[in-house]
Amino acid sequence: MISAGQLADAPKVLLHDHLDGGLRPATIVELAADIGHRLPRTDAGELGQWFVESADSGSLERYLETFDHTVTVMQNAEAITRVASECVQDLAADGVVYAEIRYAPEQHLTAGLSLEQVVDAVRAGFEDGMAKAERPIVARQLLTAMRHQARSMEIAQLAVAYRDAGVVGFDIAGAEAGYPPTRHLDAFEYLQRENAHFTIHAGEAFGLPSIWQAIQWCGADRLGHGVRIIDDISYDASAGLDGKVELGRLAAYVRDRRIPLEMCPSSNLQTGAADSIAQHPIGLLTQLKFRVTVNTDNRLMSGTSMSRELALLAEAFDYGLADFRWFAINAMKSAFIPFDERLAIIDTVIKPWYAEALA
Repeated sequence: MISAGQLADAPKVLLHDHLDGGLRPATIVELAADIGHRLPRTDAGELGQWFVESADSGSLERYLETFDHTVTVMQNAEAITRVASECVQDLAADGVVYAEIRYAPEQHLTAGLSLEQVVDAVRAGFEDGMAKAERPIVARQLLTAMRHQARSMEIAQLAVAYRDAGVVGFDIAGAEAGYPPTRHLDAFEYLQRENAHFTIHAGEAFGLPSIWQAIQWCGADRLGHGVRIIDDISYDASAGLDGKVELGRLAAYVRDRRIPLEMCPSSNLQTGAADSIAQHPIGLLTQLKFRVTVNTDNRLMSGTSMSRELALLAEAFDYGLADFRWFAINAMKSAFIPFDERLAIIDTVIKPWYAEALA
């Protein structure tokens, strides 16, 4: 049985976490007061609970509404830098050794910042956070374009321009229904020509067509969530792997090609992509050896952390340190930094800690 101390100390790798979904409630209160923005609660503890309750609706659209407050207080460079620094420090305190944090630069322009100034502000915050963190951590940016807007090419070009300055990839996010990834095909084709990495939110609130388009039309390196790949797998839930399991063509392709799944269990419950942790597709997909990774998505809205996500999985599926080692290495292998940097973290941080813990 894994102890709480081991869970907190275990080196973790995070690939799917939104900067505007992980603010400290106390920081939101302070930043909102600075700009005169009205919040639903002014006490930090009550505000944090409000975010969780509002997001816990079973609707992705309602879930996304909670970001109105966090994004509003992130419209000047000082606020963005503070949020970015605190994000890195919080993750490091939770044992995260590598993190790719995503956000949409286009959502932080209402006070006059340029796209470049937004990226620079996040970069300054990440550098400050890494310097102040109580444990070593490497934090990098993923630039997100909103799938219901028309700035994906502009954001893709921004990601390429900053790829030697802390930006490791590109993403699209937002409500899937009605906004297929193929609407942004020109941006994905541009990124492929530039040898750039990208992930796509797919297979969360929408089904297999979203995953198929993200992979076969757009060429995604990773799938943001990808929960609905379970719809292409036939099995008897009561028998598990002891029964007959058949993978459809798409599921088999995803597994064969080792396409990483950025799974976010608690968030998926809130958006209705899963009914419970125990029934979450991550259990079967892990058994079938898909390239599963564990992530937080939006720590504020889900009231969660990487340690909490792992604890929930341990309770639901009886996972232990060996399983968490597998998740961490899966994620590190799937990161968008260069191979030698990935290997260094695996060989000098992840494997040594687990070797000692499992001895």
